Amino acid sequence: MARTVYTFMAVTLLLLPGAVFAGSDSGLYVGASVGSSQLDYSDNDPDFDQVDFDDDDAGYKVFAGFNIGLVPLVDLAVEGAYVDFGQFSGTINNVGGNDLEVTGWTLAGLAGAKLGPVGLFAKVGAIDWDGDLDGSFGGGSDDGTDPLYGIGARFQLMSFQVRAEYELFDLDNVDIDYFSVGAAYTF
Repeated sequence: MARTVYTFMAVTLLLLPGAVFAGSDSGLYVGASVGSSQLDYSDNDPDFDQVDFDDDDAGYKVFAGFNIGLVPLVDLAVEGAYVDFGQFSGTINNVGGNDLEVTGWTLAGLAGAKLGPVGLFAKVGAIDWDGDLDGSFGGGSDDGTDPLYGIGARFQLMSFQVRAEYELFDLDNVDIDYFSVGAAYTF
């Protein structure tokens, strides 16, 4: 019996540092990230303009969320963000000099697993986006609300977190891939 008690106490003491380094289970967090945005779109309908955008640019994101610590070893959160994907260059009717800027506001739910200070997460949500075209044939704009998906990993030490993410934004007929690295602080 004493051996079982000592074994239980030893295991508990070994797991305690992991809980200390895992940071807060719940609370408000804010953060920012920088990354690479990749847009690929082409439309070669002979009755309309031929459009071809295949470009990447640096982007950034600022975000805030609330982590809900209901279940041990599981992260659940709601997160909102502002994303600036940068500026993409492309051709319309084989003429260059067309620049497309895309920005948006996002709202997503996150679910993940805590593995001590390291964690993995996935997100699903929506983006309310705005695209502005400045081109050789004039300008224009478009907007909409469409889905977003993402996966990521994080390393947390106390209240400070470093994260790496891949997100896919499915905007009408255009997909934007966003790879980013950022930091967050939990209050």
